[in-house]
Amino acid sequence: MDKMNDRIRAALASKNGGNQSEMARFVGVSPQAVQKWVSGVTEPRGDNLRLTAEFLGVTEAFLRYGGEPSNILPGSYTPVVEHDPEDPDFVEIKKVKLKLSAGITGFESIPAQDDGRPITFRKEWLLKKGYSASKLIAVGVKGESMEPTMSDGDTVVINTADTVLKDGMTYAINYEGEDIIKRMVRDFGRWFLVSDNPDQKRYHRQECSQGACIVIGRVVLLQRENF
Repeated sequence: MDKMNDRIRAALASKNGGNQSEMARFVGVSPQAVQKWVSGVTEPRGDNLRLTAEFLGVTEAFLRYGGEPSNILPGSYTPVVEHDPEDPDFVEIKKVKLKLSAGITGFESIPAQDDGRPITFRKEWLLKKGYSASKLIAVGVKGESMEPTMSDGDTVVINTADTVLKDGMTYAINYEGEDIIKRMVRDFGRWFLVSDNPDQKRYHRQECSQGACIVIGRVVLLQRENF
């Protein structure tokens, strides 16, 4: 990551799945300004740089000059830690695979064979975010449609209690019986499934029509396999 925009994009993806509007609100700038920072057209300076670093949980020095991942503050990462499973201060979210049926609301979760170590959260973090542990699931990202925001093999945590669509946010969707991760965009009064991959000819948007497109939940956290 040689450039500031690359570091901003990667840290933003790690924090909230790449939602630029959330960062824009925190910093106090327009979403268009954040888009320019992410694309490398301009760079945040002064207070904007300070607030960007604070939001992303990184140092200003890391955004300016880069460095090893150790320069990034721990708050930017999913807190996967060694702990006593009986410790009341922590909650485990295990990785699952979803069993879906086309056109039917609801799903069955099956423990993933390669889930490895569970994702661990402090309960205080869940309370701060207003999440219920029983409504959170972790699933693996498949394919390249959401590159560069998330890659094949990454893990996302989904809040299944949050199924009300918001423009520009990322959701897990039951699309004709297949679980997919897409950004939802409102256009001409209709909802569309949109891929982040810039190759829109290959990964073109699809309409989220009633019956064929059922919301499973909103992506609330991304854990990268390779930073």
